[in-house]
Amino acid sequence: MAATSRNDRGAGASAVRHYGWRPAVLTETTPERAPQLVRGLGAWDGTLLTIGAMVGTGIFLTAGDIAKSLPHPALILLVWLAGGLLTLAGAVTYAELGVLFPRAGGIYHFLREAYGPLWGFLYGWACFLVIMSGGIAAIAVGFGEYLGSFLPFFSMQHVLLAVPLGSWTWALSGGQVAAAGAIVVLTWVNYLGLKEGARVQDLLTVLKIGAVVGFVGLGLLVVPKAQPAMLAPLPSTGLLTAFGVGMIAVLWTYDGWYGLALSAGEVRQPERNLPRGLVWGTVAVIVMYLLLNLVYLRALPVEAIAATPRIGESAAAALFGAGGARLASLAVLVSAFGCLAATILYAARIYLPMAQDGLFFHALADVHPRYLTPGRSLLAQGAWSALLTLSGRYDQLYTYSMCTLVLAHAATGAALFVLRRTRPELPRPYRVWGYPVVPALFILACGLLVVNTLVERPMESLWGLGLVALGLPAYLYWRRR
Repeated sequence: MAATSRNDRGAGASAVRHYGWRPAVLTETTPERAPQLVRGLGAWDGTLLTIGAMVGTGIFLTAGDIAKSLPHPALILLVWLAGGLLTLAGAVTYAELGVLFPRAGGIYHFLREAYGPLWGFLYGWACFLVIMSGGIAAIAVGFGEYLGSFLPFFSMQHVLLAVPLGSWTWALSGGQVAAAGAIVVLTWVNYLGLKEGARVQDLLTVLKIGAVVGFVGLGLLVVPKAQPAMLAPLPSTGLLTAFGVGMIAVLWTYDGWYGLALSAGEVRQPERNLPRGLVWGTVAVIVMYLLLNLVYLRALPVEAIAATPRIGESAAAALFGAGGARLASLAVLVSAFGCLAATILYAARIYLPMAQDGLFFHALADVHPRYLTPGRSLLAQGAWSALLTLSGRYDQLYTYSMCTLVLAHAATGAALFVLRRTRPELPRPYRVWGYPVVPALFILACGLLVVNTLVERPMESLWGLGLVALGLPAYLYWRRR
């Protein structure tokens, strides 16, 4: 599909779209000289963006929770493999949708074209309010916490200011300041151009890949401190439930795999580079996660893994001593900063097309005339995310968003079936592998995860759905305008 096709023009230009009962039937009015986003991401950039968006702090923290649910080495590796394969099923599903509509905003377009503008808007609304902004805040505070281990001023325990507000006290820590500062710096880098943002993100991702490869290589060469009993008897009861609980933590750690689909409007030759970036990046992360967990099992027995909140540091300390633990903390710091860079880059692409469609703040509808980036969307996202880090409530908001995020993935997977039926005439230079089984398994997994989240965390899930419901009057307001 050519970069200047009708399906692409809306990615970078201010457009007025009119929807009928079939949301995919629309007309556009595009100013000839309106600044547009630049298609500057190749397959290599897309692969690094996918890896950078997925590999943050989770792989260095969640192993303990998984070992508590699945206290067996073989089951731990199996749940990571199963979660990786489900993520790969989602990646190939999103690859077909991204090639079909290679525009900035990705999932927003997929839902809008399949179900109507309301559903695309509700996704974008939830992203701005909690999903993406809360995720950026959470990653940034994780970065600040690790930075505090090297520079005590930026520790989360270093309280700079405390203000009593009735029964609640608002406290500002050094870690929150570091988090807000990281968001500001990376937002500004991405504001200055796609090339600048991609270069910083690529560099950080290469550094984190190098750190993981070095850790895995040395971890597999040194004498193991523990002998994982792969052939030990499996638990006789509750295995399926335990596997499902472990899968939740695994899928959270794989989260971010869809980031390139949100930046599809800036991918060169999207019919070729978008699937490659999504699939290559996902496969690389699956391999990295399996090898890291194998090193963890060589460093500590399963019981010790279940008892440690920071498995990366604990495993490095067991294998290489205190100096190794220090280097592991530095690797996590770089990993968190790189994940933050990737998330800021792709998340801001959602709000530009929403505003261009008249369904969000009009000021966010323009591409910067010099830097050719969604500048105002980046600034708005950065300001709200930084405010969430300073509020201290980002973690709760992000927890609320989990059910909504997985529900959106299920709906997006189903959109593939809807669009195959309603828009068979659209060119599809890339088709998902194993259709219809692969996308159906992805939808089923997301559906089961939604049900599990509603059962395990009913209050948080209902609050999250309530926050999405607040978008209904907002949608009506913008729709009338």
